[in-house]
Amino acid sequence: MHSKTIAIIVTGVVVIMAAFVLSRTVFRNDFNFPRAGDTQKETMTIQDNGGAVEKEIMVTNGVKHSVPLDSILGGGPPKDGIPSIDRPKFISISEASKQLSDTEPGLALEIGDVNRFYPFQILVWHEIVNDTINGQRVLVTYCPLCLSGIVFDPAVAGERVEFGTSGKLWNSNLVLYDRKTDSLWSQILGEAIVGEMTGTRLKVLASDQIRFGEWKRLHPNGEVLSRDTGATRFYGQDPYGNYYTTPGTFFPVDKKDSRLNEKEFVLGLVVNGKAKAYWPPAVKKAGKVEDMFQGKTIVAQYEKDIDAVRLFEKKKDGERVRINPFGSFWFSWVAAHPDTELLKSLINSKVWIQKTTKQFAWPAVARAKCTKSTIIR
Repeated sequence: MHSKTIAIIVTGVVVIMAAFVLSRTVFRNDFNFPRAGDTQKETMTIQDNGGAVEKEIMVTNGVKHSVPLDSILGGGPPKDGIPSIDRPKFISISEASKQLSDTEPGLALEIGDVNRFYPFQILVWHEIVNDTINGQRVLVTYCPLCLSGIVFDPAVAGERVEFGTSGKLWNSNLVLYDRKTDSLWSQILGEAIVGEMTGTRLKVLASDQIRFGEWKRLHPNGEVLSRDTGATRFYGQDPYGNYYTTPGTFFPVDKKDSRLNEKEFVLGLVVNGKAKAYWPPAVKKAGKVEDMFQGKTIVAQYEKDIDAVRLFEKKKDGERVRINPFGSFWFSWVAAHPDTELLKSLINSKVWIQKTTKQFAWPAVARAKCTKSTIIR
């Protein structure tokens, strides 16, 4: 192939990638939010990990919402402009290995005897996969702006339904819509924030953000999301470039917090309406951390075979039940939960301080450096 032809192709790729990112800066209003009118407040009861919690929502011109409507920004693409994968296909590990290196990050999901890996190099172009496993719908989501890969049970008003991309963002995080009620849902909250379903939450399913190499060694018969998505995209090219490892966000956030660098990866959970984040590098250094939070014993465990941290609740009889947290950049979690507690380092409920210059490999696309450690609440 002539060098001139190669240059033209490369230029085309760069232009398309730049246009993709730039398009997110254009304001759109596909859902016709009311921009004026009286706003009333209502109180509703929702369920979280600790039981029933009262939540205050707003109603403006008959539209329910739990966040200010002007805080939901158009991301550029219109509704479904970033196409969800609604009929996903899967390939074998041997075939996927021709496309993915062992260091390729993605989202790993295990349900029953089914193990699937969703590469971020595909999810970055689609953000949503409406999958079905063992006859049951699951909702696989990924927001590249927040490095948040979260899997939900997509039950809306008693029915498991498809979701799509709304083209909107809240605190620089993915906003989805369900294709039953057209309500808008925040990924980082796992909760409807505008529309009929406002205040209701989706159940989070267990998943891990890990590298392809670790996953395939544990699941040699696993299935990998195929690039045959029905859309033409530059899979293997990331339109966000070095965004993951450089300061700053593309879109504004309501709250910033200097307890961690904004793009440190954390695992967040909410119990009894209270939020807490766990910093994986500190847990990896300790191996295992037991923490009392909202009357529950939370165990944060580093799993060497997948090079990832998992959270569990330790029951009174010693049984450990896995907790399915919200994994994301710190800026995203703290913007959604400004009063969050943060575990930076804790062993057996005692403060510890450790200095090291070792760089941890979690997550694969955003390395975190553990320096002077403290416990901050």
